[in-house]
Amino acid sequence: MSVHSPEVRGGSVVDIVVDGLSIRTSVRGHGRPLLLIMGLGGNLGMWDQLERHLVPRGIQTIAFDAPGTGQSSAWRRPRRMPAIARVVDRVAGALGYDRVDVLGVSLGGAIAQQLARQSPERVRRLVLAATMPGVGGVPGSPAVLAKMMTPRRYRDPAYFRQIAGELYGGRARSDPGGLLHGTGARFTAPPTLTGYLHQLYAIQGWSSLPWLHRLPQPTLVMAGDDDPIVPLLNARILTWRIPDARLYVVHGGGHLFLLEEPARSADVITPFLAGA
Repeated sequence: MSVHSPEVRGGSVVDIVVDGLSIRTSVRGHGRPLLLIMGLGGNLGMWDQLERHLVPRGIQTIAFDAPGTGQSSAWRRPRRMPAIARVVDRVAGALGYDRVDVLGVSLGGAIAQQLARQSPERVRRLVLAATMPGVGGVPGSPAVLAKMMTPRRYRDPAYFRQIAGELYGGRARSDPGGLLHGTGARFTAPPTLTGYLHQLYAIQGWSSLPWLHRLPQPTLVMAGDDDPIVPLLNARILTWRIPDARLYVVHGGGHLFLLEEPARSADVITPFLAGA
């Protein structure tokens, strides 16, 4: 394990080697550890707004760049979901955490489900945001999903403004510029094309429906009711299938409600993690 920088964004940033990959990680604050798993193509800097509201509430956030995104290296060949979850599990272990709460958003929520299944001893509580159970869930429209086939929205701010409303829903429909300002970290470390395509490959054909009923972790499912990528019905399916799950619907929330309303999201997440 090699230290890249002692202080970044109020926390420590460390590069660790896991499964032959260099993985960029960030630990921020003190308190109950919460592992954050970002969605397709996203980097750890995109958690900043939510972290600013979680850390003062006594939560220590642990973020990382997935293989091929941000400052992490990519595999030479694509891997499936169990391999990605294994890397996440080993990242937590390498950082010294035996047990963590886990928050996954979008693709990160699928990875979080896989992690909770294959490493149940690592995951104490689970927060699934704007995510779905894979095959058997309800996909967004083909026109919306087609815009996610390339990482262009991470490299071209003008293109992001053009498609944000249709793609993400919520506040992006009326104020794509405001969303752009709040998620500017997406452009500082865009995913490599290889890493992005590997993530798309990993989720193809994956489904958690056959085993969701065996997840032991208390689970908070959060979803916006204006999410073009992951329709709300997916959250209802997850809540129905996971034995100890509860649903929180963000009315008017789009796919990026965690970034649009970080204070409100932290108000919901914090008491759940505390066991309230």
